Amino acid sequence: MAEGGERGKDKEQSGSSLNGGSVTKPLPRTGASAQAEEAQESSAITAPSRLRTPGPRSRFRAAIGILIAVAVAALCLALIFYLKDNDYLRDDYPYVHNSYDWANFEQFYPVADDDFTPLPANTGDRVSLPRVQYDFSDSNSDSDRKEVLTARASAVKSATRKTWRTYSKHAMPHDELNPIQLSWTDPLSGWGATMVDGLDTLWIMDMKEEFYHAVREVALIDWADERFLACNIFETTIRYLGGLLSAYDLSGLPVLLNKARDLGDMLLVAFDTPNRIPSYWFNYDNARQGTQTAGLNQGSASATSLCLEFTRLAQLTGKDKYYDAVHRVSVFLASTQNSTLLPGMWPAQLDFRDMTAEGTDYTLGAGADSLYEYLLKMHILLSGADPVYESMYEAASEAARKALLFRPMVPTLDGESPDVLLSGSASVTFAGAEPDLVPKAQHLSCFTGGMFALGGKILNNSLHVDVGGKLARGCSWAYNASNHGIMPEAALLAPCPGDISSVNGGYGDDSCAFNLTIWQDYSGGTTKDGPFTDIIDGSYILRPEAIESLFILYRITGNPEFQDLAWDMWLSIVNVTETEHAFAAAKDVTVDRDELVELDDDMESFWVAETLKYFYLIFEDPGTISLDDWVFNTEAHPFKRSWE
Repeated sequence: MAEGGERGKDKEQSGSSLNGGSVTKPLPRTGASAQAEEAQESSAITAPSRLRTPGPRSRFRAAIGILIAVAVAALCLALIFYLKDNDYLRDDYPYVHNSYDWANFEQFYPVADDDFTPLPANTGDRVSLPRVQYDFSDSNSDSDRKEVLTARASAVKSATRKTWRTYSKHAMPHDELNPIQLSWTDPLSGWGATMVDGLDTLWIMDMKEEFYHAVREVALIDWADERFLACNIFETTIRYLGGLLSAYDLSGLPVLLNKARDLGDMLLVAFDTPNRIPSYWFNYDNARQGTQTAGLNQGSASATSLCLEFTRLAQLTGKDKYYDAVHRVSVFLASTQNSTLLPGMWPAQLDFRDMTAEGTDYTLGAGADSLYEYLLKMHILLSGADPVYESMYEAASEAARKALLFRPMVPTLDGESPDVLLSGSASVTFAGAEPDLVPKAQHLSCFTGGMFALGGKILNNSLHVDVGGKLARGCSWAYNASNHGIMPEAALLAPCPGDISSVNGGYGDDSCAFNLTIWQDYSGGTTKDGPFTDIIDGSYILRPEAIESLFILYRITGNPEFQDLAWDMWLSIVNVTETEHAFAAAKDVTVDRDELVELDDDMESFWVAETLKYFYLIFEDPGTISLDDWVFNTEAHPFKRSWE
């Protein structure tokens, strides 16, 4: 009551001030009039009310009405906020088109009508490829195992949430996060590499809110934003174009395909050279002036690893021009494959301008890797409609198996080297010479386990499936044998002695006892107790190739061993690279076990696009992104294996 009295007092005081500050006092009541008014007031107080008091039913109906009104209001508010936060339900995505019209750019070296190649699906016959995935229908009976795998997948997803939360707060829409200083960097043209690269990972992990928020930012990208003078054709294609196509294949959002088409139209101009093969860099001014030329001494994978993305873009849009652009590069490969110093393979460096392949160094590692990967995957994506990819892959993979693969000879407690394989390099000095093996293991080469196994299943080659398993185990062994449980970027080893035509691959007898003399020949006379004779690069930059192969081998064989090997790798990676807010590259994972590994303030976009995705998928239900329905590009972006 005191509170109500005070409010009444305030009201009287404010009322006095409304009368200009003077107070008019009421005249006193006297005589009969006073008595009559007093009687009227008294009767008003004591007389019974003529209004009916509401009964229980009326009160109940009134309460129900109020509840319904409140519920409807709450629902409306919830719908408003839901629509605000979920733009995919709207048709009015804010969209930025290219500020420069690359789609209608008048090229200096246009394709002649008689030199134009449409999608082979329109002119050739597709074939039915063998199934790839193991039949997991009887693998769900072990409830304990399923619980373990669910927990592992959840751990990977938590790491992804942590990574994305920090990136979106401190770096989006820039390319990459600096995970220690919590800043950003733009090494990939500033279009938001991690944002685009990570779209399909978010979708696969059912992080839909983060996905749609990222799509809103992606729709605002202007590919003609020329803050940088040029863009890297290879990286732009595999990360940006591949990321958009995969996210569209998964979600069906038209805005993503539109954005991919805008990017594809710009990248098509990079093919406007005298021989229609692009350079390593797409220089915008050179393009406008008509002075672009193909590279003279370029990594062999650069111009040859664009075909999967451009082919998928052609399939989705029905525009053959995208396929025609990359087909010309494949013709060059086919014409030179059997005339190199190592027939079947191409040298690590190619002269794309004069269209020659005369180098002496051969590898499945840095600079060449995805060339070979894409031969097989083009065969899969096209359902065998163009037989050239199958024939090129078969010849290349067999040549690599014989010349590049080796079994490492290492000191062990039982004296027997592990029965695993690694992929090295080879040098051939003149035509007809035997390849000279360089037993250099690169983390980048760890994808070969998955490639050999996948190719073995598709082409009914059981030997290659077996070789793929040994390669996958080889990189897992290199992880486990390293001081901090992570394989370094590049290192040398001593190979087991053996014939180059050995069934194991290049070098390696069925039995490989440790030989100190051979070891010292490769290690420079040292007797270091460890797997590597020399460390070329001890860093680990959050690479995915080792887990990629384990994932593919598990999906092909159904062997849970590969899942357990993956989990051991995951624990080591988290232990070394996790920061307070995200994950960071390691400078040297070969330091002594009791030393703390120093971290670099760097987190490549492929940490989200590839590494986290593959770790999640190997523990997730194997029906998620089945290898019978999808094919991955070299940045782990899955494309559907079908088209109209």
